[in-house]
Amino acid sequence: MSFEFNADDIFAMAEQIERNGAEFYRTACIGIADTHARAFLDKLSKMEEDHEKTFASIRAGLTQKEKTPTVFDPQDEAALYLKALADTKVFFEKQIDVCSLKEVLKAAIEAEKDSIVFYLGMKDIVPDTLGKKRIDDIIKEEMGHIRMLSKELVALKV
Repeated sequence: MSFEFNADDIFAMAEQIERNGAEFYRTACIGIADTHARAFLDKLSKMEEDHEKTFASIRAGLTQKEKTPTVFDPQDEAALYLKALADTKVFFEKQIDVCSLKEVLKAAIEAEKDSIVFYLGMKDIVPDTLGKKRIDDIIKEEMGHIRMLSKELVALKV
């Protein structure tokens, strides 16, 4: 059995992934002693919160066509499925050394890469008529995260 998703479904997952990312950075911040590193991680958690709001705003502006349900779901079980999918694919519990900013950044870059792969795969199962092109907005945001994290990681090596 195959499923089709719409842009609304994907943006709901994107919002959950951003919530998970913010929590990841808040948790990592606890183990870091360096004040600069803590401030940077706090900034990242706030950025994830802002991205969640951005995705919620984009989602709110989707057309009715892009929100068209693809399955009959009177008990809204699809929402629970999508949350579980988002929770287990990106920014899920990982064993990392939260005392090392370098390790936190490497894990964060890996999570952002995972999110891009995830969205590229999801894009393939969203029909053009249900907002496929909107997913590119999410992918561009995630690519921006990787650039910023990589820049910070490179700066640590200096």
